[in-house]
Amino acid sequence: MEKEIRDELVIGRNPVLEALKAERSIDTLYVARGEKQGSVGKIVALCRDRGILVKETDTKKLNYMCGNANHQGVIARVAAHEYASVEDIFARAEAKGEAPFILIGDEIEDPHNLGAIIRTAECAGAHGIIIPKRRSATLNYTVDKTSAGALEYMPVARVGNLASTMEDLKKRGVWIYGTDMSGTPWCQTDLTGPIALVVGSEGRGMSRLVREKCDFVLSIPMQGEINSLNASVAAGIVMYEASRQRLGLQPV
Repeated sequence: MEKEIRDELVIGRNPVLEALKAERSIDTLYVARGEKQGSVGKIVALCRDRGILVKETDTKKLNYMCGNANHQGVIARVAAHEYASVEDIFARAEAKGEAPFILIGDEIEDPHNLGAIIRTAECAGAHGIIIPKRRSATLNYTVDKTSAGALEYMPVARVGNLASTMEDLKKRGVWIYGTDMSGTPWCQTDLTGPIALVVGSEGRGMSRLVREKCDFVLSIPMQGEINSLNASVAAGIVMYEASRQRLGLQPV
């Protein structure tokens, strides 16, 4: 627990204020429910101005998170890496002279899955990953460790509205491919142009609104008794099909 506290959490009002002043990359601010007076109100306002996710929670959870340290009703979770912007992802593709190859994580909540997806995306030649601010794993230290160093090279953008971002991508000429059991076989689709691949959450798959924003839906045949794959495994299969096509590699 001590290692986790030292690496990820900033505990107490003054430490959190100083972290904000130093412009540290903060994933989430946790505030005791009902605490809005004095410096807490200032901390909350600063976080909202910077687009940092603010969550109200009960004191028992805060006590558990910090091992009963004196949190004064405020804990900040620090990111293991700075977030990129969607523009950074396009700039990376342009610098390489390649059509954009983007991965979208729709509510991937398991940090091990997100870390594995980042690692595979980097190896497969993707230009960046987009995740939502809410109901998604953040760039915490578990994600960083699972990515095996790939987080240093793979831009990850965090957006407030995934559906709206998908519309913006489409306006920029990006074709969006969702992944689901009911779709076109993943290897029978042209993935060589500007694309974004959507991987849904571990338990629910793609949300209804995100699915509606997809131009196409791809599926991976399932022949066993289990009817779904781990999110990072499914992402890897589809990403490497896109990589194969974009490299011009022909199957035997």
